[in-house]
Amino acid sequence: MTIIDYLFPQVCGICGKLNKNSLCKKCELKLKKIGKEEIQPINKEEFYFEEHIYLFKYEGIIRQLIIDYKFNEKSYLYKTFVNFLLKNEKIFEKIKTYDTIIPVPISKQRKRQRGYNQSAIISKEISKHAKLQYNDKILIKSKNIIEQSKLNKQERIKNIQGVYDLKNREIIKNKKILLIDDIYTTGSTVKECSKVLRQAEPRKIGIFTLAKD
Repeated sequence: MTIIDYLFPQVCGICGKLNKNSLCKKCELKLKKIGKEEIQPINKEEFYFEEHIYLFKYEGIIRQLIIDYKFNEKSYLYKTFVNFLLKNEKIFEKIKTYDTIIPVPISKQRKRQRGYNQSAIISKEISKHAKLQYNDKILIKSKNIIEQSKLNKQERIKNIQGVYDLKNREIIKNKKILLIDDIYTTGSTVKECSKVLRQAEPRKIGIFTLAKD
């Protein structure tokens, strides 16, 4: 145990009780009951990616946890989400079939405001446990835009167009790429990201999100 553990002991992200795994047994069972795990095939010609992997529907306690994680400075909740994922053998083994994990990027302005990229934190932790390459230097968000959560479907599609740039494309050529985001709502964000990533000619693109709306 480090001095950080003494000063800031890990707690269950749901009930707040001390727990070294950030998820107590009681709350783990609660999440299992509401879990909606899915590995969903997707039409690559229409969406540019081939499958969507997720753990929950975006509702109830999950919705509140993700809102807290993303907007209310509760970045520590990444441990709760990832430790639940690690206990889901079906989903975790599927993730391990990929080569490289790439988080959906946020703009520099948004990162300064929020203090962190919620998708990047989760991506790093998953890549560490799955022993996959992690790379946040390939897909870059070059423009700061209105937050997608504030827009309707048609506005989201228009808002997200042309905001991502591709760097170091040779790294992912012929690789199986897993793009990670927190929520899948209309799919406009991951679709645009995948469209840009396709320029690097990866072997496969899959999407993982914590929840689907």
